[in-house]
Amino acid sequence: MDGYGITEPRLRSVLPFRAAADELSGLRMTVREQLNLWGLTELVDDVEVVAGELAANVVRHVGQDTAATLVLAVGDGRLRLEAHDGSHTVPEIRQPGDYEENGRGLRLLAELAADWGTMLTASGKAVWCEFSLSVKEEYQRLRRAASTLEVYGRISGRLAPTSTRNLAVLEGSATGLIADLLCWVAKQGQDPDDFLDRAQMHYEAESGAA
Repeated sequence: MDGYGITEPRLRSVLPFRAAADELSGLRMTVREQLNLWGLTELVDDVEVVAGELAANVVRHVGQDTAATLVLAVGDGRLRLEAHDGSHTVPEIRQPGDYEENGRGLRLLAELAADWGTMLTASGKAVWCEFSLSVKEEYQRLRRAASTLEVYGRISGRLAPTSTRNLAVLEGSATGLIADLLCWVAKQGQDPDDFLDRAQMHYEAESGAA
């Protein structure tokens, strides 16, 4: 599976980083924040571990201070994580001895992810893996909301094209979107306060059912 069969709109975040030991904790924190923003709390621990190991592999095997990129994308019931670097050397899982570190990252990836692989790119390679997503209604609602806020944020100029990891910016997009919706409701001759009351009741009813 190469991941290029995704046809629905995707949540996508591109995270450039410098391959250095002092950068890894910040990168893992950014991955955690991004997944929480998307409502993927159940995957946070596993994806954070795998992302950290893939980034550490770039440091070990490609070189200190190498420019690299993590890509997170959600679509078709899965989360895809890609680690891009400038080397064309494809990694392989080995069976190290009890005290060897080499191969640890790929073994973790194989254990935690539903699928994984490597692919050569024009500038080097990417190691990718995919995690299955929950299909709970709560997740579906969070994903719809996050997708809508990304689109609205970019149309309104609040969001950069590749990343949504700033909670304050997303909250600003939510406020702007609600304001635009109230404007639209008023133009239809309806009462915006009544619209808000009905939305609140709908939210409380669905939250209570969940």
